Amino acid sequence: MKRTLVTGGTRGIGAAIARRLAADGHSLVLGYLADSEAAASTRDSVRELGAACEIVRADITTDAGIAELFEAAGPITGVVNNAGATYRYAPLVDTPADEIRTTYAVNLVGPTLVARAAVAAMTGAGGVIVNISSGAATLGSPGEYVHYAAAKAGIDALTKGLGLEVASLGIRVVAVAPGLTETDLHASTGDPDRIERMAPQIPLGRASSPDEVAEAVAWLMSEKAGYVTATTLRVAGGR
Repeated sequence: MKRTLVTGGTRGIGAAIARRLAADGHSLVLGYLADSEAAASTRDSVRELGAACEIVRADITTDAGIAELFEAAGPITGVVNNAGATYRYAPLVDTPADEIRTTYAVNLVGPTLVARAAVAAMTGAGGVIVNISSGAATLGSPGEYVHYAAAKAGIDALTKGLGLEVASLGIRVVAVAPGLTETDLHASTGDPDRIERMAPQIPLGRASSPDEVAEAVAWLMSEKAGYVTATTLRVAGGR
């Protein structure tokens, strides 16, 4: 039985990943931070697909929150390290220092500690860790969120280094780096028209759907990707 923990697994890309893994027969534990209504809705949609699913409200920026997630999950075969956030689009000089610190806590420090806990949980049995990076990691996102891009570049480095470190334990560590994706992220950061404005810059001429990102995650978690580790798969329309 495949049992997978998905952090930030109840909205946007995380919810799409949960549904896609449910279709592959994964039993799921979905972490979320605040939106209980969305969490319950995603849990119900996953159960309708025939998969066991639990939701856990927990903050991955705290040791207690991470411990709660892994305690609820029990023995696992996979972790999707998806929880993350951005807060505004602005040049770095105009971004408050506390917001920069929070961005690193949510997008790099927390996921690093989740990966650490995942290795401890999988040692002896093996498994797969999929980190969710971002196309911003290599583009730098000048004028928008340089600090977020830097945090996601850290996720790529984490994936490479940890993947090499734990390969002998039968644990694969991989990442998916989505580009412009159709979620409510843009509206929540004050730029609801960003997808329409940015899409012409994408070689394929459009944003991705969360389901397209989820397909990449599902493949990396499957036996078909059994020889893939310590690498990041870009799902960014050529950008």
